[in-house]
Amino acid sequence: MMNKVFFLATLVFLSACSEKKSIEEIQQVEQRILPTLDPDRYNVGFLIMDGVYNTEFTAPFDIFQHTQFRKGIKAMNTFSVANTLKPITSFEGIRILPDFDYTQDALPKIDILVVPSAEHHLDTDLKDTTMLNFVRKVSKVALFVTSHCDGAFVLAKSGVLDSVVSTTFPSDIGKYREMFPHLNVKDSVLFVHDGKFITSAGGAKSFEAALYLCEFLYGKEIAESIAGGLVIDWKLDDVPKLILPQ
Repeated sequence: MMNKVFFLATLVFLSACSEKKSIEEIQQVEQRILPTLDPDRYNVGFLIMDGVYNTEFTAPFDIFQHTQFRKGIKAMNTFSVANTLKPITSFEGIRILPDFDYTQDALPKIDILVVPSAEHHLDTDLKDTTMLNFVRKVSKVALFVTSHCDGAFVLAKSGVLDSVVSTTFPSDIGKYREMFPHLNVKDSVLFVHDGKFITSAGGAKSFEAALYLCEFLYGKEIAESIAGGLVIDWKLDDVPKLILPQ
């Protein structure tokens, strides 16, 4: 009899703990801490999803976030957007908590949209009409739209690259041309800047594309200062690139 009572008491305790945990999880969502957005800065939104590659996300995030430590410039607010507020799991297994859910939240104006590469950017992600519509909508009003590695496939599928030159991950150039034969595609470069669009080869070279945008906005001295702070040897003249007249 005592064993039965102990068993039932244990079940009640575990049930209560389970219920308490679920309430705490709800409270964490309701009381989430939003990023501080300085109104005198550029707003940079990073589009992330399950399978996002660490480097394509963190490399430009590092570069742009470091603008906040330079004086005399219009620095950048950096934040992430996803189709959920639940943790995103990167391809390499890092869990990332999104700042905003673009399917539900009233988002801050995005001045610079960054589309890192993700595991399924060549297949199932390209069928996500909600995500593609979000990219299309933001691209209309953003000052700059950037992609890294296969993030270019998302931009291409949304139609925003139809009238510009672009590039992508070197070994996916053939697939990119096959999937989007109407596009003007450049290979053998680390990034292309055409109009408001900057597309890059990705990987570790995502740093270069992000540093280029900093040099474009702030000048050589600031870009070199940011690169130095991250121990990056930055010389724009040495980077294989295509910069179209602006």
